[in-house]
Amino acid sequence: MKFHILTIFPRFFDQLFDYGVVGRAVRQGLIEVHVYDLRNWTFDPHRTVDDRPFGGGEGMVLKPEPIFLAVEEILPERGKDKKVVLLSAQGRLFHQDIAREFSQLSELVLICGRYEGVDERVAEHLADEEISIGDYVLSGGELAAAVVVDAVARLVPGVVGKPGSVAAESFSLRDEEGRTVLLDWPHYTRPAEFRGLRVPEVLLSGNHEAIQRWRLAAARQKTARLRPDLIRRGGPSSSEGEIRSFTLK
Repeated sequence: MKFHILTIFPRFFDQLFDYGVVGRAVRQGLIEVHVYDLRNWTFDPHRTVDDRPFGGGEGMVLKPEPIFLAVEEILPERGKDKKVVLLSAQGRLFHQDIAREFSQLSELVLICGRYEGVDERVAEHLADEEISIGDYVLSGGELAAAVVVDAVARLVPGVVGKPGSVAAESFSLRDEEGRTVLLDWPHYTRPAEFRGLRVPEVLLSGNHEAIQRWRLAAARQKTARLRPDLIRRGGPSSSEGEIRSFTLK
């Protein structure tokens, strides 16, 4: 899979994808990450990428021309397996299902917004969709692009060594009926006792069936405590009261 990042600050990404799971995937040739300087598609001596908004107002707006030219050169042919995404605080909220959807693409272009925003013609006539990583405003789309690349790349087949690792984690783990998305269960490691705090005995029992039951119950309790909105989204079969009825031992 190929990621294309369009930005006015290409050096932001220097070494960012050299480490961890993404870095290993790049070295193995499982994914490619290409970063482009938007100013390469400007033609004036100052390499201008922004201008004042029509109608007045504060701040500057990224111009449409260099963005259109860049995307048309980076992705000359569009198809169902290729997508252009504008990273914007106004976009659809990014979540694991979108990351999974993007991981099926062959190419993904990420446009990093800056300043007061991006000329609306980019969103309406160039990008396939707008994506936001949260209900807050960032100085630009570079951090959001890094988040999207990391979340999507680890779902590309072969990137994570053990496929089960991405199937049993937050926002991928599901209840017994395969419906409600749960947070990951709690994890513990050695020592078994630390400052008087003991690891749950079931995890030391060697009984894998009991351990799995405990993990699912713990995941459901943690989800109900930290993200009750996920429980409500799952439907009446997974009410918060039902989940809190589990006893963890």
